[in-house]
Amino acid sequence: MAPPHRRSDRPPRRTPGRLRLARSGPLALLAALALALSGCAGAGDLGGGGDGQRTITIAIVSNPQMQDAIQLSPQFEAENPGIRLKFVSLSENEARAKITASVATGGGEFDAVMISNYETPQWAANGWLVDLDPLMARSPGYDENDFIPAVREALSGPDGHMYSVPFYGESSFLMYRKDLFEQAGITMPAQPTWQEIAAAAQKLDNPDTGMSGICLRGKPGWGEVMAPFDTVANTFGARWYDPQWNAQLTSPQFRQAANFYVDLVRQYGEPGAATSGFSECGTQFSQGNAAMWYDATVAAGIVENPDESRVAGKVGYAPAPIVEKPDSGWLYTWSLAIPKTSDEKGSTEDTWKFLSWMTSKEYGPMVGQQLGWEHVPPGARQSTYQIPEYVEASKAYAQQTLDAIAAADQKNPTVEPVPYTGVQFLAIPEFQDLGTRVSQQLSAAIAGQQTTDEALDQAQVYAETVGESYQRQGAGQ
Repeated sequence: MAPPHRRSDRPPRRTPGRLRLARSGPLALLAALALALSGCAGAGDLGGGGDGQRTITIAIVSNPQMQDAIQLSPQFEAENPGIRLKFVSLSENEARAKITASVATGGGEFDAVMISNYETPQWAANGWLVDLDPLMARSPGYDENDFIPAVREALSGPDGHMYSVPFYGESSFLMYRKDLFEQAGITMPAQPTWQEIAAAAQKLDNPDTGMSGICLRGKPGWGEVMAPFDTVANTFGARWYDPQWNAQLTSPQFRQAANFYVDLVRQYGEPGAATSGFSECGTQFSQGNAAMWYDATVAAGIVENPDESRVAGKVGYAPAPIVEKPDSGWLYTWSLAIPKTSDEKGSTEDTWKFLSWMTSKEYGPMVGQQLGWEHVPPGARQSTYQIPEYVEASKAYAQQTLDAIAAADQKNPTVEPVPYTGVQFLAIPEFQDLGTRVSQQLSAAIAGQQTTDEALDQAQVYAETVGESYQRQGAGQ
């Protein structure tokens, strides 16, 4: 499916606006990262204020729904006059690095941190997080059983207790312009394959009118380009390691998946794809410059918001495209946890008051009534999908979101057996560094700086180093 034109050297299109979208090393490096935190440690008053209030400092990711929480937080402070909130809002890549460094080294900069289902089980096993089960049990009406089962399981430690609570949950699906498909005479299958999506992208791509066939992330980062790419690799039958921890990034399946992804985004994708993440693709799609977008289910609420999107009401939703594996959507949840250092300085109870407010049953209706129902954080609580106003506002995508989350299988992410869990990530500590290094190689291929095979040859070297450490561990047992 190689077209006659290439997209990599095309100048970026001008867009009339930019949405408030953001998307989504080994532990030996953490001490160095922690030193960088000293420069931002002054971002919060970690103790009691001079007015007798206790300041709770929360490290939060600067995604739209989190910014909504900051906007609404004065209501929490009014209800809890002894507590003052201080938010340290960070981009995704920055948040992951700084939060990991702080928690892993016991830095104590933050009373609460926003993490995900990648960090939670590992950090719980390491003893870095407060067990939230007793706190939930002492909170009347909190109802932890209301959490979507797949999300709750993903945020549980080895003992089955929850060590972070979900703010929102997501999988991935394909968003497409129904009007453009109809005009082109294309019918979206109930379960599309990636080959069918590539064919549709080729037909709908029109550089002369500024229309990309598809938007896909190309921005470096284990939580950026690696998120969608890993789902593509999984469904192509690829895997990072075999059960003996032999790296597989130069296997035929991995090469096929990587070449497909890179070619698709270079040929029919957005301009500047190598620097495009969730935010940039969100802007392109919502401003009407892309016919399709494969990404997080949480994006639908903003795509359908007429105040921010030019394509609201024109978008259809399809399951994550497949090749061999019959399901390929990821599973991710931004959640809130309390580091053990917060417990040690006696701020756990006050910190939990805020966490339980931000993740409560009542929070969603409050957001809907005050900010609009498209702003309600999705994918965390089952009761959210029983609110009549939200049901109406999300009818185009709510069921697809729930189906995608339910279908995601962290324990069996690939066609062939693997020694790791996780769909769009490997649930091992080294993946923060490994995934970032591999993403840089993949992004360089998307930018045209090297071939995809050259990128994978280098990525294989990185993966072999990690694999060998696990092989040595196994040999020593």
